[in-house]
Amino acid sequence: MKFVVLSCVTSRYYRPCIGTLVLFLIAVFSSITFAQSNRSSGSVSGRVADVGGAAVEGARITLRLTNTSLEQSTTTDGGGVFSFDGLTRGDYRITATSAGFTAATDELTLRDGDSHNVNLVLQPGHLAEEVVVSATRIADTTGTTEHIPGSIEVITQNLLESSRVFTSSEALRKVTGVNVRDEEGFGLRPNIGIRGLNPTRSTKVLLLEDGIPLTYAPYGDNASYYHPPIDRFESVEVLKGSGQILYGPTTVGGVINYITRNPPDKPSGSVTLTGGNRDYLNGHAVYGGTWRGTGLLFDYTRKQGEGARANTRFGLNDFNFKALRALGDKQALTLKFNYYGEDSNVTYSGLTEAEYRDHPRQNPFRNDYFYGDRYGASATHAYVFNSDAVLSTNFYGSFFRRHWWRQSSNSGQRPNRLNIDPDCRSLADLNTTCGIEGRLREYYFAGVEPRLRVNHQLFGVRSESDLGFRVHFETQGRRQENGEIPTSRDGVVVENNERRNGAYSGFAQNRFILGDWTITPGMRVEHIKYERTNRLANAGRGVSGRSDLTQVVPGLGVSYSPSEKVTIFAGAHRGFAPPRTEDVISNTTGGTIELDPELSWNYEIGMRSIFYPGVRLEATLFRMDYENQIVPASLAGGVGATLTNGGATLHQGFELSSRLDTGALFKTPHNFYLRAAYTYLPIAEFRGTRLSSVSGFTNVSVTGNRLPYAPEVLLNATFGYSHPSGVETLVEAVHVGDQFGDDLNTVAPTSDGQRGLVPAYTVWNATANYKVEKLRATFFVTVKNLLDRTYIVDRTRGILPSSPRLAQAGLKFNF
Repeated sequence: MKFVVLSCVTSRYYRPCIGTLVLFLIAVFSSITFAQSNRSSGSVSGRVADVGGAAVEGARITLRLTNTSLEQSTTTDGGGVFSFDGLTRGDYRITATSAGFTAATDELTLRDGDSHNVNLVLQPGHLAEEVVVSATRIADTTGTTEHIPGSIEVITQNLLESSRVFTSSEALRKVTGVNVRDEEGFGLRPNIGIRGLNPTRSTKVLLLEDGIPLTYAPYGDNASYYHPPIDRFESVEVLKGSGQILYGPTTVGGVINYITRNPPDKPSGSVTLTGGNRDYLNGHAVYGGTWRGTGLLFDYTRKQGEGARANTRFGLNDFNFKALRALGDKQALTLKFNYYGEDSNVTYSGLTEAEYRDHPRQNPFRNDYFYGDRYGASATHAYVFNSDAVLSTNFYGSFFRRHWWRQSSNSGQRPNRLNIDPDCRSLADLNTTCGIEGRLREYYFAGVEPRLRVNHQLFGVRSESDLGFRVHFETQGRRQENGEIPTSRDGVVVENNERRNGAYSGFAQNRFILGDWTITPGMRVEHIKYERTNRLANAGRGVSGRSDLTQVVPGLGVSYSPSEKVTIFAGAHRGFAPPRTEDVISNTTGGTIELDPELSWNYEIGMRSIFYPGVRLEATLFRMDYENQIVPASLAGGVGATLTNGGATLHQGFELSSRLDTGALFKTPHNFYLRAAYTYLPIAEFRGTRLSSVSGFTNVSVTGNRLPYAPEVLLNATFGYSHPSGVETLVEAVHVGDQFGDDLNTVAPTSDGQRGLVPAYTVWNATANYKVEKLRATFFVTVKNLLDRTYIVDRTRGILPSSPRLAQAGLKFNF
């Protein structure tokens, strides 16, 4: 405790740290008081068996105190026996799960001193059906991460619901090492960076949905202009270690896997309605069930409201359908289809320094609009050869169309057509005669990916092997049309490009299980073909170019689990991020540009544990040693900077994730809890011989300078309380440290707003939930940016302001 206090006092970020520490001490002393008055010696024990009465060893037993976040888990012994001791009085739900069986649940009421005996019978399930469901996850099942080779964190459904997250950005900030930069205030185009990597358009992160690529061009342009609402997902997995090589192509920062809901066994559903200021409205409905062996799920979200700036408004519809069917005892099939549609009044440009000082939320470009449609479909087939060999195959495809009509792309353009269009002479003509540019994009991709998992005894050692390959094709259609007036939605074609990629990858990983030790070597091979055609070049006759690259990506992970409470892990793997198609083939000649892929060596060592009931901790030391980190132009020095082979950089730091539940620790139904995700990144700098990319400073050395948009400190801390009656309240602090807006580490802002310091900020959120079991309903109120702070979140295209305060109230009804 002395070390913690001294660290807070001496830290530059002492205010959120001390505040969190004070709340924590209040919680501990309050819980001790509650514990004295609610101390109980109740217990629950029992046995898990199959329908024939045989004991089921290793079944996972979860015991949850109804209406609270208190949950305990254990596994059955060789006789199928389990026990929980020192329980407080209350209503409980107990669940047993095991591979090859359907889950069994029971409910009980425990009074002071009671001892309950519960016998649970597991019905045989379809193993193939279980495989096709687990294939969507990085962890085999929720909460089983003991053998994952590297750091992994899971954002659970309970965490998402209790904190009433507004966007995926808000959810991901709860994970260590993840820096999410706001943009328009609705989280529709998140900018995600991991461990100091460039967050712009999430290009250095691999985004998956149910294990399938989510971005529209993961090989040729891994940017995120589309992102489903967080309402679609029941949980989120974030993997940052050597296990990334099973997924690819990007293995640099981390893998974010969004998990959608599965059809329930019995028909059920829910409706959530939320409203608030800024004309905010969110409606979310889910319904599903299993009829005659076929599971069906329907999921729909409507979200709309005003953005972070004037003249911005968003509206989106999101629909997801999933069907699951067992095809006999050895096969199962999942079909999924989703649609996302967006119609938003939103600009692309940020503000100049003068504009921000005058009115930080202004937006002069009221005629800028974004129109987006995304269709996705997938089929996952599982075939069980036997209990030791399972093949799952993903077939997937998507179409994404986005049309962004805008009069400015950055703060240096006021507007785009100024002095180019004869009718556009100044900002006074902006909304009358100045023209507009339409950035019109269409993306298609399709692929197939079989994965084989085999349990075997290679060299006499118990082992699990994952083998597979992927064949993936994608096409980008890119047009630009210049319209004559601000409301034009067609015009003169000035760009007409087609870009194609064919990618062929293979991967293999073997998990050697040596008692408490697990050693996991693996390798991935990527071969990517690039093709680009400029249909307007060469006097309209067009010009094309081709290129390709091959890269081997090895990895090694080691974990040691001396007990089910502690896992120590270490790993090393090759980081790889392919260059974009537009960066390796010239648009004017079709010639190949010698731009290497990004390569690094990534290392980490850490520990995850549950030392005592209610005390969870994960700590990781990491190092990313780049040989060739490419820092995009707009990130390194504003619009107009150059894009070349990057060079050496180094990222090195520490992550700490923890949660304390005093209810479980002190055996009381009154649960104070503290959840924290802390990242310290003291080193994120240019190495070797590095020159600036800022126009006019290209001969200036930046060696030793800090990387742009790599904050030294990230902190997400939540303090909450749950009452056995169903009331839960929480307060959350989100802190982001200082960031530089260019590679020169400029502090004073430039007039265009694109360079200069992005000062540190702390934001507070608050939420209250009231769950009424008899009504099967939850009432909630939540406020984001409680103190209504205005601060700078980005400078890459000019200054972008933070989202203003958003107060919401709503109801979730289950049926």
